[in-house]
Amino acid sequence: MATNYTLTYSESSKGFPSFYSFFPDYMIGMNQFFYTFKGGNIYSHNTNDTHCNFYGVDYAATLTSVFNQEPLTNKLFKTLNLEADDSWEAYLTTDIQTTGYIDDAWFEKKEDAWFAFVRNDGTTGANVTEAEFELRSLNGISRSSAVGGAAASYEVDFALSVNIGSIVSVGDYLYYALPPYTTPIFAGVITQINVDKVNGINQIVIDSTAVPGATNPIPIQDAYFLYIKNPIAESHGVLGHYCEFVLELPIGKSQTASELFAVEAEVMKSFP
Repeated sequence: MATNYTLTYSESSKGFPSFYSFFPDYMIGMNQFFYTFKGGNIYSHNTNDTHCNFYGVDYAATLTSVFNQEPLTNKLFKTLNLEADDSWEAYLTTDIQTTGYIDDAWFEKKEDAWFAFVRNDGTTGANVTEAEFELRSLNGISRSSAVGGAAASYEVDFALSVNIGSIVSVGDYLYYALPPYTTPIFAGVITQINVDKVNGINQIVIDSTAVPGATNPIPIQDAYFLYIKNPIAESHGVLGHYCEFVLELPIGKSQTASELFAVEAEVMKSFP
């Protein structure tokens, strides 16, 4: 369903820069005040200290802009830095990825500015439809020697010659691929890493119920397994030629005055 907005014209910019969440039945300016009518009631705007509240309903404040320096260069957008008096939520979209996200609670205040790493917000670590498996974030382990168990504690065993690796961590996402090993399938979230080769144990335990989208049981015993780091704990940034970002001051914060002076990003050139 379409959302209705009130669009405003700015004489100084000679354009329509702002959308407002209120949608009145009628509006009028009189004696330097702005009035609207809604549901048979009359409202006077800009006459109290409560912001983003229209007709008794609170709304979030949002701002949309773009980082577009060197648009022909493929880049990784790694961080956001807000010159502001409060932290905002951030949603980042590029021409390659659409999963960049920063919660307002993840920002840290450094030298009177708000700083945070861009997280990848894919529901299962990497988005198959957007070819994110090709973006160097998925790493291989080996073929399994045995699989089985309950969905919440599914066991994946490997030969003792396989080094599961210290980089694999609890909370990472585990995938498997069936012959011809071209399409990774989400298996679950790693909950345990059990390595005791003296006693013949070389195993990863996953929970396939923790994140929607997991496919269990795994149909063969010797599928090839891969993993991707937890997108919250370790971000690779978002990859693209440009980056459109939406900042949102959530309900609760948006009802008080807030100033946003500048938005900066740490960007590095991508070398495939």
